[in-house]
Amino acid sequence: MIAVVILIVSVLAFAQFWVYYWRATMSGIAAQAISDTIRVAAGLTSESISGQDFRNILILKDLSPSLRGPNGSMFAIRMYFCAVEKMGQIVPAMAGWASAEMATCSRYVAVRMDQHLQRNILCAAQVRGM
Repeated sequence: MIAVVILIVSVLAFAQFWVYYWRATMSGIAAQAISDTIRVAAGLTSESISGQDFRNILILKDLSPSLRGPNGSMFAIRMYFCAVEKMGQIVPAMAGWASAEMATCSRYVAVRMDQHLQRNILCAAQVRGM
């Protein structure tokens, strides 16, 4: 019985650290600059990206054929965004935090799209140079 309790506590601690690591990684990527190409393509008019821009950026991602499939679905970030959005709606005291987290999710997806676009441009330039 003690072994089961230790196992459960260990798994929960590991899950907590994994969530912290994932959020730190996401925040680090979201802090990078976003090119004007992505801003124009997603229809982003303001300099700052908010949680309302998340779906516009995902529409842009869905138009990119090489990002479809299991590796490009961004399933985890979509689920996290939906969970945070619901928490912000259900618990009014968490609305400010939820808004900041949704903006981070939007910036993360925009940066990943920008990185993908830059890789494609680089690959196309290398192919033309051959």
